[in-house]
Amino acid sequence: MGKDKNPRRVADNEAMAKLRMLRTSPQKLNLVAQLIRGKKVEKALSDLTFSKKRIAEDVKKCLQSAIANAENNHNLDVDELVVAEAYVGKNLVMKRGRPRARGRFGALRKPFSEITIKVRQIEEQA
Repeated sequence: MGKDKNPRRVADNEAMAKLRMLRTSPQKLNLVAQLIRGKKVEKALSDLTFSKKRIAEDVKKCLQSAIANAENNHNLDVDELVVAEAYVGKNLVMKRGRPRARGRFGALRKPFSEITIKVRQIEEQA
């Protein structure tokens, strides 16, 4: 009598993780997302570990979460995972400001963003 089960948002050989409310602009976050797109997960993790970008640590946590989801929830092999998609979206923008000369007010925008990472299992050609 209950509701039907929701269909999966990703394919059977994929897993996903999403991180919201990251305190950085989407443009800066996309630079880090470009760094890992299409790479094997081990290589992507090492690239994020040694990246100088501040936000790379949070992206690494999201990637590790996607890997854990693939392993624990979907029974995928971690050694065959590839970052299939890594895309960035906007979130809220805090509006702040500071006083300027001649009684004016300078607006400061403090943007937040979110990242979605999908990992896909591919069979290695032997």
